[in-house]
Amino acid sequence: MPELAEQPGRLLRRQLVDSRASSIAGRHLGSLSTDPTAIDSVAMKVPFFRPELNDDEVAEVVSTLRSGWLTTGPRVRRFEAEFARAVGAEYAVAMNSCTAALHLATLALGLRAGQVVLIPTMTFAATAEVIRYAGAIPVLVDCDAERLHMDLRDAERKIENLRTGHLPPSIDRDAEITGMVPVHVGGVMMDIASNREFAARHGLWQVEDAAHSFPSAWRPEGSEDDGDWQRCGESTADVSCFSFYANKTLTTGEGGMATTGDEALAAQMRSLSLHGLSNDAWGRYTSKGAWDYRILAPGYKYNLTDIAAALGLQQLARAEEMRLARERIALEFIRQLRHVDELEIPTDPGPDRIHSWHLFQVKLRPGALSIDRDALLEELRELGVGFSVHWRPLHLHPYWADQFGWRPEHLPTATEVWRRTVSLPIFPAMTDAEVAHVVASVEDVCRRHRTRSVSA
Repeated sequence: MPELAEQPGRLLRRQLVDSRASSIAGRHLGSLSTDPTAIDSVAMKVPFFRPELNDDEVAEVVSTLRSGWLTTGPRVRRFEAEFARAVGAEYAVAMNSCTAALHLATLALGLRAGQVVLIPTMTFAATAEVIRYAGAIPVLVDCDAERLHMDLRDAERKIENLRTGHLPPSIDRDAEITGMVPVHVGGVMMDIASNREFAARHGLWQVEDAAHSFPSAWRPEGSEDDGDWQRCGESTADVSCFSFYANKTLTTGEGGMATTGDEALAAQMRSLSLHGLSNDAWGRYTSKGAWDYRILAPGYKYNLTDIAAALGLQQLARAEEMRLARERIALEFIRQLRHVDELEIPTDPGPDRIHSWHLFQVKLRPGALSIDRDALLEELRELGVGFSVHWRPLHLHPYWADQFGWRPEHLPTATEVWRRTVSLPIFPAMTDAEVAHVVASVEDVCRRHRTRSVSA
């Protein structure tokens, strides 16, 4: 992507729009060559994820190791600047995880003990635990049944139920509701206009959990104007938090990024990420740096290293290339599995979304199989197919049930749908043979345990 240096402000927006158009136009021309009619007698193992690292990435890491500067330094600053340009953000602060980014975002926005934050129950532990770090209380919100996004209609009900004393009694009905943390599950964005309107109407800040959502974009439904596209992180929330964990769409091994349009928020997060100091090590130890520093607040050790940033810079340069590889595999899965009536298959996200395809989630159709989801997973494991489940909802974990009194009936959609949900392998380096093996294995298990004819 040589255009990164030449047109940094417009690069990803243009690439996303262009690649979306080319993908729609050519999806029937470049289909993978698969033959899912039988499972190969040679045992194939398809992992849930396999990182794709090229020689340039290895060389950049080696160069960093030989540079004499390993911790937060010039490569981190460059990574921050280039990532901000890629998503259209004014400021970006690199950290050692998305969890760290979420934590510092909520602190910078003033989260205090006893306050309430609305979060989806259908999310990973980090979305909720960072609220508890401050002594604040997450109020869990149900999901929609299709995309598993936070259901804003249920969020309205939860606010009303809090005020009328119909939430678990451990949650103070008079607590101040201060913020919300929407999650773009799997890499397809929520309706940003709806999120923004909801937050404004209730006087809430928004911290966006975008761990799955780079690169992705949205525009209002029905829009045909390319100028309406908004990238995830392009002022789509007060702070957007990204993950660079090993299996994410861009990896630094471990790492994260917070983006914002607010200079003061960025400065506070940057200081808190390194013990609340006024200067980082690069600023103190370079030849032109000032040796002295001040402690501005009790901070944390959340800074990203130059070693990690070296990998991130190279991955960032081919982020859209890797997203397109994921999209090609996802569309092939949709094409090959749409006739399997026992499954609910993801639909194409449509003309108003650009999907990162971090996940490819399928759901078992109720009553269509004689086995449950867990048994199906065990059979896939025996056939050499990796998988995951995203996620066991928070209210079904002991901590949230025991400490706060959340029960399945409080969040009925998530309670029901998670038991039917499976995440199949999807990663840029996935081969045609691996795609074919996953398809054949899923078909085989469904065929052997089919209970009846199911209409799509």
